[in-house]
Amino acid sequence: MPDQDHSPLSEAAVERMVAEALAAIAAASTVAELKAARLAHAGDRSPLALANRTIGALPPEEKKAAGQRMGAARARVNEALAARDAEVAAAELAASLVAERVDVTLPVAAAPEGAIHPITALIDLMSDVFVAMGWEVAEGPELEAEWLNFDALNIHADHPARGTTDTLFVDPLEHHQLLRTHTSPVQVRTMLHREPPIYVVCPGKVYRADEFDATHVPVFHQIEGLAVDKGITMAHLKGTLDHLARAMFGDITTRLRPNYFPFTEPSAEMDLQCFVCHGESVGNPDLDCKTCRNEGWIEWGGCGIVNPRVLAAAGIDTDVYSGFAFGMGIERTLMFRNNAADMRDMVEGDVRFSRSLKGEAR
Repeated sequence: MPDQDHSPLSEAAVERMVAEALAAIAAASTVAELKAARLAHAGDRSPLALANRTIGALPPEEKKAAGQRMGAARARVNEALAARDAEVAAAELAASLVAERVDVTLPVAAAPEGAIHPITALIDLMSDVFVAMGWEVAEGPELEAEWLNFDALNIHADHPARGTTDTLFVDPLEHHQLLRTHTSPVQVRTMLHREPPIYVVCPGKVYRADEFDATHVPVFHQIEGLAVDKGITMAHLKGTLDHLARAMFGDITTRLRPNYFPFTEPSAEMDLQCFVCHGESVGNPDLDCKTCRNEGWIEWGGCGIVNPRVLAAAGIDTDVYSGFAFGMGIERTLMFRNNAADMRDMVEGDVRFSRSLKGEAR
Protein backbone atom coordinates (compact mmCIF):
# COMPACT_ATOMS: atom_id res chain seq x y z
CA MET A 1 0.00 0.00 0.00
CA PRO A 2 1.52 3.42 -0.96
CA ASP A 3 2.60 5.91 1.73
CA GLN A 4 -0.49 7.97 2.58
CA ASP A 5 1.67 11.09 3.35
CA HIS A 6 2.85 11.16 -0.28
CA SER A 7 -0.64 10.73 -1.74
CA PRO A 8 -2.09 13.90 -3.35
CA LEU A 9 -5.20 13.26 -1.23
CA SER A 10 -3.40 12.94 2.07
CA GLU A 11 -4.15 15.49 4.74
CA ALA A 12 -0.59 16.84 4.61
CA ALA A 13 -0.63 17.15 0.82
CA VAL A 14 -3.98 18.90 0.78
CA GLU A 15 -2.89 21.28 3.55
CA ARG A 16 0.29 22.06 1.60
CA MET A 17 -1.69 22.87 -1.58
CA VAL A 18 -4.08 25.07 0.40
CA ALA A 19 -1.17 26.88 2.06
CA GLU A 20 0.47 27.53 -1.32
CA ALA A 21 -2.83 28.78 -2.70
CA LEU A 22 -3.47 31.10 0.25
CA ALA A 23 0.08 32.49 0.04
CA ALA A 24 -0.31 33.23 -3.70
CA ILE A 25 -3.69 34.87 -3.13
CA ALA A 26 -2.35 37.05 -0.31
CA ALA A 27 0.63 38.11 -2.47
CA ALA A 28 -1.61 39.29 -5.35
CA SER A 29 -1.81 43.11 -5.28
CA THR A 30 -3.62 43.74 -8.56
CA VAL A 31 -6.63 42.32 -10.33
CA ALA A 32 -4.34 40.78 -12.95
CA GLU A 33 -2.15 39.08 -10.32
CA LEU A 34 -5.23 37.77 -8.51
CA LYS A 35 -6.57 36.35 -11.77
CA ALA A 36 -3.31 34.50 -12.30
CA ALA A 37 -3.46 33.12 -8.73
CA ARG A 38 -7.06 31.96 -9.31
CA LEU A 39 -6.09 30.05 -12.46
CA ALA A 40 -3.02 28.52 -10.77
CA HIS A 41 -4.72 27.37 -7.56
CA ALA A 42 -8.46 27.12 -8.29
CA GLY A 43 -8.59 26.48 -12.02
CA ASP A 44 -9.15 23.21 -13.85
CA ARG A 45 -5.39 22.51 -14.01
CA SER A 46 -4.62 23.55 -10.42
CA PRO A 47 -3.08 21.01 -7.96
CA LEU A 48 -6.33 20.84 -5.99
CA ALA A 49 -8.39 20.16 -9.13
CA LEU A 50 -6.00 17.46 -10.31
CA ALA A 51 -5.96 15.84 -6.85
CA ASN A 52 -9.74 15.90 -6.76
CA ARG A 53 -9.84 13.82 -9.93
CA THR A 54 -7.97 10.94 -8.23
CA ILE A 55 -10.79 10.38 -5.68
CA GLY A 56 -12.47 8.01 -8.09
CA ALA A 57 -9.55 5.60 -7.88
CA LEU A 58 -9.75 5.25 -4.11
CA PRO A 59 -11.37 2.32 -2.37
CA PRO A 60 -15.05 2.93 -1.54
CA GLU A 61 -14.42 3.27 2.17
CA GLU A 62 -11.87 6.14 1.61
CA LYS A 63 -13.79 8.18 -0.96
CA LYS A 64 -16.05 9.92 1.55
CA ALA A 65 -13.25 11.18 3.80
CA ALA A 66 -11.15 12.26 0.80
CA GLY A 67 -14.11 14.07 -0.77
CA GLN A 68 -14.87 15.97 2.43
CA ARG A 69 -11.21 16.92 2.81
CA MET A 70 -10.97 18.21 -0.78
CA GLY A 71 -14.30 20.05 -0.56
CA ALA A 72 -13.22 21.85 2.60
CA ALA A 73 -9.83 22.72 1.04
CA ARG A 74 -11.32 24.12 -2.16
CA ALA A 75 -13.90 26.09 -0.13
CA ARG A 76 -11.13 27.75 1.90
CA VAL A 77 -9.32 28.74 -1.31
CA ASN A 78 -12.51 30.17 -2.90
CA GLU A 79 -13.35 32.15 0.25
CA ALA A 80 -9.81 33.58 0.29
CA LEU A 81 -10.15 34.48 -3.42
CA ALA A 82 -13.46 36.29 -2.85
CA ALA A 83 -12.14 38.24 0.11
CA ARG A 84 -8.92 39.20 -1.68
CA ASP A 85 -10.85 40.14 -4.80
CA ALA A 86 -12.86 42.73 -2.82
CA GLU A 87 -9.70 44.10 -1.20
CA VAL A 88 -7.77 44.40 -4.47
CA ALA A 89 -10.71 46.00 -6.31
CA ALA A 90 -11.15 48.56 -3.51
CA ALA A 91 -7.42 49.33 -3.47
CA GLU A 92 -7.28 49.77 -7.24
CA LEU A 93 -10.34 52.05 -7.17
CA ALA A 94 -8.80 54.20 -4.43
CA ALA A 95 -5.53 54.45 -6.35
CA SER A 96 -7.41 55.35 -9.54
CA LEU A 97 -9.37 58.08 -7.75
CA VAL A 98 -6.17 59.59 -6.39
CA ALA A 99 -4.43 59.43 -9.77
CA GLU A 100 -7.37 60.89 -11.68
CA ARG A 101 -8.43 63.43 -9.04
CA VAL A 102 -9.70 66.76 -10.38
CA ASP A 103 -9.34 69.87 -8.21
CA VAL A 104 -12.79 71.39 -8.62
CA THR A 105 -11.74 74.46 -6.64
CA LEU A 106 -9.49 75.71 -9.47
CA PRO A 107 -10.93 78.55 -11.61
CA VAL A 108 -12.00 77.44 -15.06
CA ALA A 109 -12.45 79.77 -18.02
CA ALA A 110 -15.72 78.31 -19.25
CA ALA A 111 -16.17 81.04 -21.86
CA PRO A 112 -14.16 84.01 -23.17
CA GLU A 113 -14.54 87.11 -21.01
CA GLY A 114 -16.46 89.96 -22.58
CA ALA A 115 -16.53 93.62 -21.66
CA ILE A 116 -18.91 96.55 -21.72
CA HIS A 117 -18.07 98.75 -24.70
CA PRO A 118 -16.14 101.83 -23.52
CA ILE A 119 -18.61 104.15 -25.29
CA THR A 120 -21.55 102.62 -23.42
CA ALA A 121 -19.66 102.74 -20.14
CA LEU A 122 -18.65 106.38 -20.64
CA ILE A 123 -22.23 107.41 -21.50
CA ASP A 124 -23.36 105.83 -18.23
CA LEU A 125 -20.57 107.54 -16.31
CA MET A 126 -21.28 110.99 -17.75
CA SER A 127 -25.02 110.55 -17.23
CA ASP A 128 -24.40 109.61 -13.60
CA VAL A 129 -22.58 112.91 -13.06
CA PHE A 130 -25.75 114.80 -13.99
CA VAL A 131 -28.16 112.46 -12.23
CA ALA A 132 -26.16 113.12 -9.05
CA MET A 133 -26.88 116.84 -9.54
CA GLY A 134 -30.62 116.20 -9.85
CA TRP A 135 -30.84 116.24 -13.65
CA GLU A 136 -32.83 113.75 -15.73
CA VAL A 137 -31.69 111.63 -18.68
CA ALA A 138 -33.84 112.11 -21.80
CA GLU A 139 -33.83 110.05 -25.00
CA GLY A 140 -35.45 110.38 -28.42
CA PRO A 141 -35.66 108.73 -31.85
CA GLU A 142 -32.67 108.55 -34.18
CA LEU A 143 -34.94 109.01 -37.22
CA GLU A 144 -35.99 112.60 -36.71
CA ALA A 145 -38.19 115.28 -38.30
CA GLU A 146 -36.29 117.99 -40.16
CA TRP A 147 -38.16 120.70 -38.24
CA LEU A 148 -37.05 119.36 -34.87
CA ASN A 149 -33.46 118.83 -36.04
CA PHE A 150 -33.03 122.23 -37.72
CA ASP A 151 -35.91 124.74 -37.80
CA ALA A 152 -36.78 124.58 -34.09
CA LEU A 153 -33.09 125.20 -33.34
CA ASN A 154 -32.92 128.40 -35.42
CA ILE A 155 -30.94 126.69 -38.19
CA HIS A 156 -32.29 128.31 -41.34
CA ALA A 157 -33.03 126.58 -44.64
CA ASP A 158 -29.89 127.92 -46.33
CA HIS A 159 -27.53 126.75 -43.59
CA PRO A 160 -24.71 124.48 -44.98
CA ALA A 161 -25.49 121.78 -42.38
CA ARG A 162 -28.86 121.19 -44.05
CA GLY A 163 -27.25 120.07 -47.31
CA THR A 164 -26.93 116.45 -48.36
CA THR A 165 -23.15 116.73 -48.13
CA ASP A 166 -23.44 116.97 -44.34
CA THR A 167 -26.78 115.39 -43.43
CA LEU A 168 -28.21 111.92 -44.18
CA PHE A 169 -31.78 112.45 -45.37
CA VAL A 170 -34.17 109.51 -45.67
CA ASP A 171 -36.20 108.78 -48.81
CA PRO A 172 -38.68 110.03 -49.79
CA LEU A 173 -37.24 113.53 -49.30
CA GLU A 174 -40.68 115.14 -49.31
CA HIS A 175 -41.32 113.53 -45.90
CA HIS A 176 -38.56 115.74 -44.45
CA GLN A 177 -37.04 113.03 -42.27
CA LEU A 178 -33.38 112.46 -41.55
CA LEU A 179 -30.95 110.65 -39.29
CA ARG A 180 -30.43 113.17 -36.50
CA THR A 181 -27.18 115.10 -36.71
CA HIS A 182 -27.11 115.88 -32.96
CA THR A 183 -29.18 115.03 -29.89
CA SER A 184 -30.54 118.59 -29.69
CA PRO A 185 -33.95 117.46 -31.05
CA VAL A 186 -34.37 115.58 -27.77
CA GLN A 187 -34.05 118.93 -25.98
CA VAL A 188 -36.72 120.43 -28.25
CA ARG A 189 -39.05 117.48 -27.62
CA THR A 190 -38.54 117.94 -23.88
CA MET A 191 -39.38 121.65 -24.04
CA LEU A 192 -42.50 120.92 -26.11
CA HIS A 193 -43.83 118.41 -23.59
CA ARG A 194 -42.57 119.79 -20.27
CA GLU A 195 -43.03 122.97 -18.33
CA PRO A 196 -39.92 124.68 -16.90
CA PRO A 197 -37.85 124.27 -14.85
CA ILE A 198 -36.10 121.74 -17.11
CA TYR A 199 -32.76 120.07 -16.42
CA VAL A 200 -32.07 117.22 -18.84
CA VAL A 201 -29.02 115.55 -20.31
CA CYS A 202 -29.41 113.82 -23.69
CA PRO A 203 -26.87 111.14 -24.66
CA GLY A 204 -27.23 109.19 -27.87
CA LYS A 205 -26.12 108.18 -31.34
CA VAL A 206 -25.91 110.77 -34.13
CA TYR A 207 -25.17 110.64 -37.87
CA ARG A 208 -23.13 112.81 -40.21
CA ALA A 209 -22.00 112.41 -43.82
CA ASP A 210 -18.36 112.28 -42.68
CA GLU A 211 -15.38 110.31 -43.90
CA PHE A 212 -14.33 107.18 -42.02
CA ASP A 213 -10.82 107.88 -40.76
CA ALA A 214 -8.79 108.15 -37.56
CA THR A 215 -10.65 111.25 -36.34
CA HIS A 216 -14.05 110.98 -38.08
CA VAL A 217 -16.79 108.37 -38.29
CA PRO A 218 -20.23 108.74 -39.88
CA VAL A 219 -21.95 107.36 -36.78
CA PHE A 220 -20.83 108.60 -33.39
CA HIS A 221 -22.21 109.62 -29.99
CA GLN A 222 -22.91 112.92 -28.27
CA ILE A 223 -24.09 114.01 -24.87
CA GLU A 224 -25.98 117.30 -24.71
CA GLY A 225 -27.47 119.13 -21.79
CA LEU A 226 -30.24 121.69 -21.38
CA ALA A 227 -31.21 123.79 -18.38
CA VAL A 228 -34.24 126.11 -18.55
CA ASP A 229 -35.19 128.04 -15.44
CA LYS A 230 -35.56 131.54 -14.07
CA GLY A 231 -32.38 133.57 -13.89
CA ILE A 232 -30.06 131.22 -15.78
CA THR A 233 -26.71 132.84 -16.66
CA MET A 234 -23.34 131.96 -18.21
CA ALA A 235 -22.02 131.50 -14.67
CA HIS A 236 -24.35 128.52 -14.20
CA LEU A 237 -23.14 127.07 -17.50
CA LYS A 238 -19.47 127.51 -16.60
CA GLY A 239 -19.92 125.94 -13.18
CA THR A 240 -21.80 122.94 -14.60
CA LEU A 241 -19.20 122.24 -17.29
CA ASP A 242 -16.30 122.72 -14.87
CA HIS A 243 -17.87 120.10 -12.61
CA LEU A 244 -18.25 117.69 -15.55
CA ALA A 245 -14.66 118.32 -16.67
CA ARG A 246 -13.31 117.54 -13.20
CA ALA A 247 -15.40 114.35 -13.07
CA MET A 248 -13.98 113.25 -16.43
CA PHE A 249 -10.35 114.42 -16.25
CA GLY A 250 -9.56 115.24 -12.63
CA ASP A 251 -8.00 118.57 -11.65
CA ILE A 252 -7.99 120.35 -15.01
CA THR A 253 -8.18 123.97 -16.14
CA THR A 254 -10.92 125.01 -18.58
CA ARG A 255 -11.81 128.12 -20.55
CA LEU A 256 -14.74 129.42 -22.61
CA ARG A 257 -13.76 130.78 -26.03
CA PRO A 258 -16.31 132.92 -27.95
CA ASN A 259 -17.91 131.20 -30.94
CA TYR A 260 -21.17 131.15 -32.90
CA PHE A 261 -24.03 128.63 -32.95
CA PRO A 262 -27.52 129.39 -34.32
CA PHE A 263 -29.25 127.92 -31.28
CA THR A 264 -27.29 129.77 -28.55
CA GLU A 265 -26.48 133.44 -28.02
CA PRO A 266 -23.94 134.15 -26.67
CA SER A 267 -22.09 130.99 -27.73
CA ALA A 268 -18.73 129.56 -26.76
CA GLU A 269 -16.39 126.62 -27.22
CA MET A 270 -15.17 124.96 -24.05
CA ASP A 271 -11.45 124.18 -24.14
CA LEU A 272 -9.41 122.01 -21.82
CA GLN A 273 -5.86 122.86 -20.93
CA CYS A 274 -3.64 120.33 -22.69
CA PHE A 275 -3.18 117.43 -20.30
CA VAL A 276 0.11 116.44 -22.00
CA CYS A 277 2.14 119.66 -22.02
CA HIS A 278 -0.11 121.70 -19.66
CA GLY A 279 0.36 124.72 -21.93
CA GLU A 280 4.17 124.73 -21.67
CA SER A 281 4.59 124.10 -25.41
CA VAL A 282 3.11 127.51 -26.32
CA GLY A 283 5.92 129.68 -27.70
CA ASN A 284 8.51 127.10 -26.64
CA PRO A 285 10.59 125.92 -29.65
CA ASP A 286 12.08 123.10 -27.57
CA LEU A 287 8.68 121.44 -27.03
CA ASP A 288 6.51 119.93 -29.76
CA CYS A 289 3.16 118.78 -28.37
CA LYS A 290 1.22 116.78 -30.95
CA THR A 291 -1.86 116.67 -28.69
CA CYS A 292 -2.57 120.42 -28.67
CA ARG A 293 -0.29 121.36 -31.59
CA ASN A 294 1.56 123.79 -29.32
CA GLU A 295 -1.61 125.78 -28.68
CA GLY A 296 -1.89 124.77 -25.02
CA TRP A 297 -5.64 124.09 -25.25
CA ILE A 298 -7.85 121.31 -26.65
CA GLU A 299 -11.37 121.91 -27.91
CA TRP A 300 -13.94 119.77 -26.07
CA GLY A 301 -17.44 120.98 -26.99
CA GLY A 302 -19.81 123.83 -27.74
CA CYS A 303 -22.13 125.64 -25.35
CA GLY A 304 -23.98 128.87 -24.71
CA ILE A 305 -27.12 130.61 -23.52
CA VAL A 306 -30.17 129.23 -25.36
CA ASN A 307 -31.27 131.58 -28.14
CA PRO A 308 -34.66 133.13 -27.22
CA ARG A 309 -35.96 132.08 -30.65
CA VAL A 310 -35.42 128.42 -29.68
CA LEU A 311 -37.31 128.87 -26.42
CA ALA A 312 -40.13 130.69 -28.20
CA ALA A 313 -40.40 127.94 -30.85
CA ALA A 314 -41.05 125.49 -28.00
CA GLY A 315 -43.69 127.77 -26.43
CA ILE A 316 -41.60 128.97 -23.47
CA ASP A 317 -42.03 132.54 -22.24
CA THR A 318 -38.65 134.21 -22.83
CA ASP A 319 -39.54 137.11 -20.53
CA VAL A 320 -39.66 134.69 -17.59
CA TYR A 321 -37.24 131.91 -18.46
CA SER A 322 -33.74 131.59 -19.86
CA GLY A 323 -31.50 128.60 -20.28
CA PHE A 324 -28.13 127.21 -21.25
CA ALA A 325 -27.17 124.27 -23.46
CA PHE A 326 -23.98 122.37 -24.22
CA GLY A 327 -22.81 119.35 -26.15
CA MET A 328 -19.66 117.29 -26.60
CA GLY A 329 -18.64 114.08 -28.36
CA ILE A 330 -18.42 110.87 -26.35
CA GLU A 331 -15.71 109.45 -28.64
CA ARG A 332 -13.68 112.65 -28.26
CA THR A 333 -13.99 112.46 -24.48
CA LEU A 334 -12.96 108.80 -24.55
CA MET A 335 -9.89 109.67 -26.64
CA PHE A 336 -8.89 112.40 -24.18
CA ARG A 337 -9.32 110.10 -21.15
CA ASN A 338 -7.29 107.25 -22.66
CA ASN A 339 -4.93 108.92 -25.14
CA ALA A 340 -6.55 106.88 -27.93
CA ALA A 341 -5.26 107.87 -31.36
CA ASP A 342 -7.65 106.19 -33.79
CA MET A 343 -11.43 106.56 -33.56
CA ARG A 344 -11.90 103.54 -35.83
CA ASP A 345 -10.85 101.26 -32.96
CA MET A 346 -14.12 102.19 -31.24
CA VAL A 347 -16.37 100.81 -33.99
CA GLU A 348 -14.53 97.74 -35.28
CA GLY A 349 -16.02 95.44 -32.64
CA ASP A 350 -12.73 93.96 -31.40
CA VAL A 351 -13.39 92.78 -27.85
CA ARG A 352 -9.70 93.27 -27.03
CA PHE A 353 -10.20 97.04 -27.37
CA SER A 354 -13.15 96.94 -24.97
CA ARG A 355 -11.19 94.82 -22.49
CA SER A 356 -8.26 97.23 -22.59
CA LEU A 357 -10.54 100.13 -21.63
CA LYS A 358 -12.96 98.29 -19.35
CA GLY A 359 -11.82 100.61 -16.57
CA GLU A 360 -14.29 103.05 -18.15
CA ALA A 361 -17.03 100.95 -16.49
CA ARG A 362 -16.01 102.11 -13.02
